[in-house]
Amino acid sequence: MITGKYPSLRLRRSRKYAWSRRLVQENSLSYSDLILPIFLIEGKNKKESINSMPNVFRYSVDKIHTVVNKAIKKGIPMVALFPHTKTKKKDEYGSEALNPDNLVCRGIKFIKKKFKNKIGIMCDVALDPYTSHGHDGLLKKKNILNDETLEILAKQAVLQAKMGCDVIAPSDMMDGRIGMIRKALDKNNLYDVQILSYAVKFSSSFYGPFRDAVGSKKLLKGDKKTYQMDFRNSDESLREVSLDIKEGSDMVMVKPGMPYLDIIKKVKDNFKIPVLAYQVSGEYSLIMNGINKKLIDKESIKESLISFKRAGASSIVTYFADQIDL
Repeated sequence: MITGKYPSLRLRRSRKYAWSRRLVQENSLSYSDLILPIFLIEGKNKKESINSMPNVFRYSVDKIHTVVNKAIKKGIPMVALFPHTKTKKKDEYGSEALNPDNLVCRGIKFIKKKFKNKIGIMCDVALDPYTSHGHDGLLKKKNILNDETLEILAKQAVLQAKMGCDVIAPSDMMDGRIGMIRKALDKNNLYDVQILSYAVKFSSSFYGPFRDAVGSKKLLKGDKKTYQMDFRNSDESLREVSLDIKEGSDMVMVKPGMPYLDIIKKVKDNFKIPVLAYQVSGEYSLIMNGINKKLIDKESIKESLISFKRAGASSIVTYFADQIDL
């Protein structure tokens, strides 16, 4: 027999029914919160699987209409384009990044022609998909050249914007790139093109499947620790965000996502600016492998995505965007 007084406040009361749980829930998730990455490959009528990322594919430009159309029907507001550049088109300078007929440029034009402004397009600004050494910037004697890289990144951003890209997303982590890109866009009368800065991008072990997807994994010489953030640091993220806001960034990204929920919250609490999270390829693959091996339930996908919202993220770049039912 239970003795003593029952508590006057029972928090379980609001958990008893589904309707009452919905009534008091603090965070919710919709397709409007999600951004879908799309990998592009050369050729026609191609859909190619990626071994390290179950249920994620590379598409030739002519095949992406089905993916984009599905995203629009679900209400996903934006797609992010990433190229798998052929090795023969890569060089030490990342010259293919400035080719008006490269995969990303063709992808932008294809989507804009077919879907107009029914969905936004986000494009990565960095050289790693195009360099023979796999780095985000120019490499000289094992050193990444910051200022020389900025000149190429600014040209890459302007090219993508002129093709119709809505959101320029520099992920390179070179110092000063947001300011230079913003000036270059404005100089070309591209005032309305938004900049989403990968302001807080850590040197992480969770990027492996993505590098496999874009074909840079085996080419990478050394690591990216001299320009991507040290995962041991937290306060440094505020300095990075502060600089990028001053230079003209409209939104900021924290990447990876789940291992850095504390950083998302810290940035959100300190800056009144949209903060996006990137649920990166390594996170995706870990969850998918767990689901495929029946070690965890599919509901773990929603649970992981809600964690970003709870931490303060406005939107989430995730490979699950077109796979989940909300």
